[in-house]
Amino acid sequence: MTPEELAERTRRATDAAVAAGRELGLRIEQPTVLHDVFSVVVHLRPQPVVARIPVVSTANLQPDRQNARQQRELDVAAWLDAHGVPVVPPSARVPRRPVRRDGFAMTFWELADVAEDHEPYRGVDLSYSVTLHEALRDYPAELPFLSPFNDGLPEMIAELRPQRGLTTSDIERARAEFDRLRAVLADRESFHRAFAGVPVQPVQGDAPSHNVIRTRAGILFSDFEDITCGPVEWDLAMLGEEAITAYDRAAHERGLRRTDPEVLRAMESARRLQFVGCFTLIPQLPILAAPLTEALDDWRATPEFG
Repeated sequence: MTPEELAERTRRATDAAVAAGRELGLRIEQPTVLHDVFSVVVHLRPQPVVARIPVVSTANLQPDRQNARQQRELDVAAWLDAHGVPVVPPSARVPRRPVRRDGFAMTFWELADVAEDHEPYRGVDLSYSVTLHEALRDYPAELPFLSPFNDGLPEMIAELRPQRGLTTSDIERARAEFDRLRAVLADRESFHRAFAGVPVQPVQGDAPSHNVIRTRAGILFSDFEDITCGPVEWDLAMLGEEAITAYDRAAHERGLRRTDPEVLRAMESARRLQFVGCFTLIPQLPILAAPLTEALDDWRATPEFG
């Protein structure tokens, strides 16, 4: 997409959020875009309400599946908030459900009082992830198993074509490696056959230590759109040895299990394949090209799984 096309997509997403918000009874005078990468995030001023509108996604975007995914996110964030976990909660000013308007699916959230030192994706100590995982163990709703791997990625791997340094041999390796990983990650039963004794539980799904908002009152977890069932290692993949050591130390102090090296290796292999699959998203989000090229080099230098 050209810069003009990207700007037009942002404008249309913002207009859709404003129209949907007004239909829900919100008085909106000055919508302000706060963030615009995979999602357009819009403050519906003067309301303390933020709309998040996904415009690029690694997940399957069929309306029924996207609706279920967004509802899971709203539900788990509301549950965590009710149980005293510091999260950005869904807005209480509108019904807690996804809204579809003008081709865009969106959710509505409470406006966070962002601190001056907040930087998107800047991580926090891994003890925060331990806190979140401990709370999520009690989440009562059923969740799909490793949905970031099993939902959307199969289609992306199938759609890979040579481009921007991604070669035919890369694609052949990616598809073969995906099949080997799918054999052990497709569902709970397959996982437990491969990793006997390793428990699974609700996990945030996308590096919770880096999906936080620094507010004037402290750290808030955010972005639960990939909430899923899986081993805690999924949330720790690709963070590095120092982060794993910090997580294990904090987990041990709370009487929780340390990470399993073999499970972590499988999760990191799956995460690297996600990055390869994201080459299919470059036309929709051109800024991905440079970081994905680096991720491709890292994947090539890593032994194949299985």
